[in-house]
Amino acid sequence: MQERPLEGLAAVVTGAGRGLGRAEALELARLGAAVVVNDFGRPGRDGSGEASSAPAEQVAEEIRATGGEAVAHTGDIADFSQARDLLTLATTHYGKLDILVNNAGILRDRMVFSMTEDEWDSVIRVHLKGHFNTTRFAAAHWRDRSKAAGGEKVYGRIVNTSSEAFLAGSAGQPNYAAAKGGIVGLTTSTALALAKYGVTANVICPRARTRMTEDVFAGFEQPAEGLDPLAPEHVAPLVGYLASPAAGRINGQLLVVHGGMVAVVERPRVQAKFDSKQDTFDYAELDAALTPHYAQRPAGETFAAAEVLGLKRG
Repeated sequence: MQERPLEGLAAVVTGAGRGLGRAEALELARLGAAVVVNDFGRPGRDGSGEASSAPAEQVAEEIRATGGEAVAHTGDIADFSQARDLLTLATTHYGKLDILVNNAGILRDRMVFSMTEDEWDSVIRVHLKGHFNTTRFAAAHWRDRSKAAGGEKVYGRIVNTSSEAFLAGSAGQPNYAAAKGGIVGLTTSTALALAKYGVTANVICPRARTRMTEDVFAGFEQPAEGLDPLAPEHVAPLVGYLASPAAGRINGQLLVVHGGMVAVVERPRVQAKFDSKQDTFDYAELDAALTPHYAQRPAGETFAAAEVLGLKRG
């Protein structure tokens, strides 16, 4: 097995100043990649506070201290022009971009009947628009490289970050769950669009103890010894693998990862099918077909992969 499978490759990791993004940036560097460490640096998990270069600079310095290559970028990836600047930094500093890991996000939790317009818009902006912005410029870079090479395939990997809040539902996070569901759709669309250029795009649903999930895992204390089952370091190796040449046949996939477990999630399958005996359904026929079907399920049960994976909010 190659010890440094990402040797000679250049990566961008967003939201890499803390938590999952930091662990992912360190892992990519350990595997040989040169890394652009992006983090806007605001201290509040809701995106509040003064922006700071310190988180991104500190992680870049950690990488350099171990002999790796890293440069910091402190722009807001939810801003279209700043996302373009991030990708330009990678291509000018390292000569190319090979890997994009989208991780940046914020939380502004509230029940749907109390959520404000700004709480909705801000979460969608950072998570979903942020993923789109960086993906758009990375995709253009890889397409241009392929064209310059006479249509030959190039090396490109995208690893996006969704959440079990999308898979299993999360009552107090309609904005976050919607954004994370949108990221899955963005990923599968991107995977189809870029496959002909040699680029893959996959999405993970990680479960880890970070600044964003501190209340979710409040009842699960860290062990006194050994690696925390909820440590971000359990997630980072999968990101490194998906960014590697070994994962070249994996495209448009959704994987759940935490605590030494990886689950490959199937696309939705038809559970039941009903055909009208007329030209089209009317109310009575739908009532006769669907009501008995759902009467067999517990009241209030929602469609979710939680049934299959035993997942809870994360």
